[in-house]
Amino acid sequence: MGSPITLEPLTEDNLDEARGIQREDISEEFADGIDALWELTQYGLEHGCIGRTFLVRYMGKCAGVLLLGEAIPWETDPPEMRGVPFYRLMCFVMGREYRGMGIGSAALEAAVREVYREFGPRPIALGVHKDNTGAERFYIRHGFQKTAYMEGNDYYFLRFL
Repeated sequence: MGSPITLEPLTEDNLDEARGIQREDISEEFADGIDALWELTQYGLEHGCIGRTFLVRYMGKCAGVLLLGEAIPWETDPPEMRGVPFYRLMCFVMGREYRGMGIGSAALEAAVREVYREFGPRPIALGVHKDNTGAERFYIRHGFQKTAYMEGNDYYFLRFL
């Protein structure tokens, strides 16, 4: 029997489902909204960026979304990422009713495996809002290291190969 957690590309066909994710308790300062994620996805497709935006399903129901894609260099990137190809994890959100069950952990690792399989392994960077201690603990459990570097109110976290 297959996993109860599956990933599928975020498309116009399932975008409204993604918009229905119960995330009222997550500030858009902590994670972008679905429409911002869709804009980033379209930008990546139009500019030939590698990576994927996934809709996460648990037992067939929409449980979350995440984008793991080629990082376009930013001036605020930590020095160890400059000149190095890496991925940026953008807008990883799990619906309220699916948190604390291991679904987000499984989805993150499945997305990393899928992107590595399709496009090759690279380090991963992401930003965590300075006040989002739950996300900080989550990413540290998944091998990310918190840095002293910030983009706005977000600390950079890096996961090396």
